[in-house]
Amino acid sequence: MLSVIVPARDAEATLGRTLAALAAQQTTEAYEVIVVDDGSHDATAAIARAAPAPVTVVSQPAAGPAAARNLGARHARGDRLAFCDADVFPVPGWLAAGAAALARHELVQGRVAPDPDVPRGAFDRSLHIDGAVGLWETANLFVTRELFERVGGFQAWIAPRRGKALAEDVWFGHRALRAGARAGFSAEALAHHAVFSRHARGYVAERARLRFFPAMVARMPELRTAFLHRRVFLNPRTARFDLATAGALLATSPRARARWRAAGLLAALPYARAVQIASARAPGRPPGRLGVAAADVAADAAGAAALAWGSLRYRSIVL
Repeated sequence: MLSVIVPARDAEATLGRTLAALAAQQTTEAYEVIVVDDGSHDATAAIARAAPAPVTVVSQPAAGPAAARNLGARHARGDRLAFCDADVFPVPGWLAAGAAALARHELVQGRVAPDPDVPRGAFDRSLHIDGAVGLWETANLFVTRELFERVGGFQAWIAPRRGKALAEDVWFGHRALRAGARAGFSAEALAHHAVFSRHARGYVAERARLRFFPAMVARMPELRTAFLHRRVFLNPRTARFDLATAGALLATSPRARARWRAAGLLAALPYARAVQIASARAPGRPPGRLGVAAADVAADAAGAAALAWGSLRYRSIVL
């Protein structure tokens, strides 16, 4: 049997659709769905109990996603566990594809794409997972019970004062790999992620969470080869931003010679081009391309500051 575990806190806006998608799975496998209500203040638990197919609902005081998933696993009857979030909508073949992948692996990352039925604004939030890059996101993750118990389940270790806990899934995946797990990726195990409307201020503010990436790399140095760009940079865009910043400082230095100032300006071109390309995604309404470009630059600056702070705080350089 497969056990699908869905942690949920104040998820009334999306949980109903998630459970409908789980009820519509096309599979010959026996499966159950367990919703863990993590201290919700809305109708999350009531929606789960009224789901179109039988759903087991368990509740706990707000303790975070790691504890919620562990509680769901303790109530699960299956020999294989499938984790998805309360704001993702698995396609009908999701569970069958995940089960097939678990026949070859013990840990499987499934693919996630933004909800194709919702037009995305420039600053809206959703999720892409296009491969196993070392983050092992539980928005769409399959694991054998034997491996789950051998690893010891999820461990909460980063809990910001504001916002959601994070990286318990990254840490789980790397503990599994260190334990010798056979891991893989299934593009066929697809789930669509909800698209949440967001303004530019929220888009920029979210970059503050990047301060925790150095903490992840300090605990899991494997991320330098599995996820980081050239072992130091978070991604190619942050590398271009850092190069542009260094180039701008050089170009405006009163002590720099003319040829070095020119070199500084050239160093900024890759980032400028990246901003231009990204701003082309702007819809034909405010804020328009200029507004998107300004928000992107502000977000990249906020992200660079967060990474610098985290690199110093956790003594692990990520730029």
